[in-house]
Amino acid sequence: QVHLVESGGGLVLAGGSLRLSCAASGRPFTAYTMGWFRQAPGKERDFVAGISWNGQSTYYTDSVKGRFTISGDVAKNTVYLQMNSLKPEDTAVYYCAAKHRGYSSDPSLYVYWGQGTQVTVSS
Repeated sequence: QVHLVESGGGLVLAGGSLRLSCAASGRPFTAYTMGWFRQAPGKERDFVAGISWNGQSTYYTDSVKGRFTISGDVAKNTVYLQMNSLKPEDTAVYYCAAKHRGYSSDPSLYVYWGQGTQVTVSS
C-alpha cells in the first residue's frame, strides 16, 4: 500500500498562488491514479484534479481549469497541485488520494488518503 503526506497549504491573498505537495511512500505513485480533493466546512469532499498513472492524462473540475495544474515527479515520488489565481471560494482542506485502475472523480473509489492540508484564501 501507499502512504500519502500532503504539505504546502497556508494563508494567501486572493489572486495569489500556492503549490501543494503529496509525498508518496511505500509504493510509487505511478502504480495508481492520483487525485486531489477538497472539503470546505459543512460541505462534501469534492474532486479537484487527477492524473493518470503514466502522467499522460490530467483531469480538472470546471471551477479550477486554467488556474490549477496537477503534475508528478517520479524521482521524488511526489504529486503536486500548482494553484494560481486563487479565490476565496478555493478555501478548504485539500487531500491527496490514490486509487487503483482508471480515473474517477468519485472520492469513494479512492483507497488511500493523506491527512489533508489547509488552504485559506482571504479577500
